[in-house]
Amino acid sequence: MAMVSEFLGQLSLNIGGQDPLFPTVVPAPDFDPDKDAARIETAIKTKGVDEQTIIDVLTKRTYAQRREIAFAYERRAKKDMISALKGALSGSLETVILGLMKSTAQFDASEIKASIKGLGTDEETLIEILCSRSNDELVEIKKVYKELFKKELDKDVAGDTSGNFAKLLLALVQVRRSCIALYDAGIKIKGTDVATWISIMSERSVPHLQKVFQKYKSYSPYDMQESIVKEVKGDLQTSFLVLVQCFENKQLYFAKRLNEAMKSKGAKEKMVTRIIVSRCEVDLRKICSEYKSCFGQSLQQTIMEHTKGDYQKVLLGLCGPGQ
Repeated sequence: MAMVSEFLGQLSLNIGGQDPLFPTVVPAPDFDPDKDAARIETAIKTKGVDEQTIIDVLTKRTYAQRREIAFAYERRAKKDMISALKGALSGSLETVILGLMKSTAQFDASEIKASIKGLGTDEETLIEILCSRSNDELVEIKKVYKELFKKELDKDVAGDTSGNFAKLLLALVQVRRSCIALYDAGIKIKGTDVATWISIMSERSVPHLQKVFQKYKSYSPYDMQESIVKEVKGDLQTSFLVLVQCFENKQLYFAKRLNEAMKSKGAKEKMVTRIIVSRCEVDLRKICSEYKSCFGQSLQQTIMEHTKGDYQKVLLGLCGPGQ
């Protein structure tokens, strides 16, 4: 019994507040929005468009700074900068630049909306975003989703998914993850009591779950990921696996996703864009270092090998210099 109390004592010390940030995109020093707006206006007006300047300016400013540039642009040019960029750019570069003109939460909310709009759901995107975002991020995404689309995120998710998969996503969206980890970590997750799995995965704090997974190994011949593969199937299995990977090491999860996307035939550009744009002000610096440790080469090097042209330049601009 003493051991259990000691264990719980240690557990309760590690109470999750906000995740630390490891951004690659940080506020530009000596920032002058009017000067930047003038550079962008000239770049758009140049015959054939000066994409390099647009990339140089917008990948080296934070979202807050880009907004100031947009206000300055509108004062100067008497037109909306986002519309002007839309008209001037195309293809993958346009997608990235327009993504950068949204806050991280707006970008995530728009990606979720796109994944459940129209025929068929893009479960892969839905799982990646909802299963990898922290409490604070999910609270913000829900708020922004309502502002942007005049709908509740949980209603849209519920309307578009079904069964236990829907139950899990809803539980995550409802953000009930407790920040205090005072549960007995010796939970024996046996059999396919999916409801219990869902509640544990969506309600316990991350430090607590990390302890649960460690403990689980001593009860079971399999680790948590192997057990999930044996016990559940389909989208629910994918979601559980993403959750476990994110609890264990979120930045390594994103590094592996980027590697898989870069190296798959017809590189999954959407995934690469989504991860780099959504994490550049959050933890992309740490994703880059996990990438290097895991794959033996820098993410920047992989981007050089698997992308080209302006798309390559804009991604490298957001990742910063290789480590």
